[in-house]
Amino acid sequence: MNLLSDYLLDLAVVLVLLAAFRQFRTPHGARQGNITAAAALTCALILVLVRHPILNPAIVVTAAILGSALGYYVAMKVNMIQIPAMVAFQHGAGGIAAFLVSYVELARGGGQMALLNETSGLIGTIIGAATFSGSMIAGGKLANRIKQTPVRLSGHGWWLLVNAAAIVVLAVFQTGDATGIRYDLFVLILLSISFGALFAIRIGGADMPVLISFLNATAGLAAAFCGIVIENRLLIACGACVAASGSILTHVMCKAMNRSLPALFLPSPAKHAKAQNQRQENTPPAAAVPPPPMAKTMTPEENAARVVEGLKSATRVVIIPGYGMAIAQAQFEVVSLAKRLIEMGKDVAFAIHPVAGRMPGHMNVLLAEADVDYEMLHEMDDVNPTFSRTDFALVVGACDVVNPAAIHVEGTPISGMPILLAHEAKQVAVLNLDARPGYSGVENPLYQNDNTIMLLGNAKKTLDRLLDVLG
Repeated sequence: MNLLSDYLLDLAVVLVLLAAFRQFRTPHGARQGNITAAAALTCALILVLVRHPILNPAIVVTAAILGSALGYYVAMKVNMIQIPAMVAFQHGAGGIAAFLVSYVELARGGGQMALLNETSGLIGTIIGAATFSGSMIAGGKLANRIKQTPVRLSGHGWWLLVNAAAIVVLAVFQTGDATGIRYDLFVLILLSISFGALFAIRIGGADMPVLISFLNATAGLAAAFCGIVIENRLLIACGACVAASGSILTHVMCKAMNRSLPALFLPSPAKHAKAQNQRQENTPPAAAVPPPPMAKTMTPEENAARVVEGLKSATRVVIIPGYGMAIAQAQFEVVSLAKRLIEMGKDVAFAIHPVAGRMPGHMNVLLAEADVDYEMLHEMDDVNPTFSRTDFALVVGACDVVNPAAIHVEGTPISGMPILLAHEAKQVAVLNLDARPGYSGVENPLYQNDNTIMLLGNAKKTLDRLLDVLG
């Protein structure tokens, strides 16, 4: 009976966690989803503490207090711009926790453990260590601490292959090793950390949301294997849930980029070199890109007046947010403008590209913070057919997700990526800090269109001016 009740309690915790996942489907629901997920994991923690004796409660309590305090401090200090880097760091923290627990269990029981447990511990160690280093690289790129563009070493693919082979060979030979301090495991961990860093460092630009989703899946997978080695059903189930959701999200991000996972993570060196040459031939340098024809004669004040006139005369307005909106912290002004236009009788919609920002759902989170009406948020596939009958498209801090070069220019990092068809609108206003390329480094021909109005400068200040004029 006790065993049955344990299974039922574990099942209840997993069902509550799945219910939290379901709530993440909407911005408003996500707030409650965080509370629901926290409640589920708190219950899981209580069950683990009740079922297993604690040899030194003081250490556990001290670690829990210090960890909670540090987590609370970081969460309160991080702003919305830093959220993607923090998410990457959290994936890395999950990875390092998994490989440390796996290491301790292997060092304590190696050679005496069941084959399934020992194999799972080795896999958990490898995936956890690789997830840790890969997440640190991703976090550094997202936080602008290291070079954001892809870094490809000479013979990068061969280095990865040799590293992976060394990991497999070492893992096989140390199965059934004696107990005690496992120096061979240190080497395995170092090799796995090296593999994760080599794997992540050549990902950059518009592909970063795919990497973040993938690391989410691997962190969950490492936790699940860690659960097997310590024989904890809840950790196995919760880790598997995270791995499954991360895998689905990775698939969604690949679809949004019109990429395949092997093509992203295992690019052909020859193909890459060819793409680089094509990009150099097809894309002029930034200094050679001419300004839009009307921008040569229009002052910033005149351009702002054209935008206000266009908004007033428009019937349908589509607003396209991007990472620049996050940098300017202009989400509140954007939502205020949308509400003002609705009061004026306009049909207003937000067009959200799946990979806008630096992580999946970044724009949804930003706009939810500003209390946007969720019904106004439209996905790319739903809004794209409407651009041809849209009177005014307002681009706020976005570049790559509205870049027609993805459609018309081959050999660029975004070639083939589905974009928001803002260039099909009757009139377009771009509120960006400058006219330089976006995260991918690809020039945007939208900026040179005759129907495009460029309002360069801080988007928050620009929106404030527009709101003042609109009244």
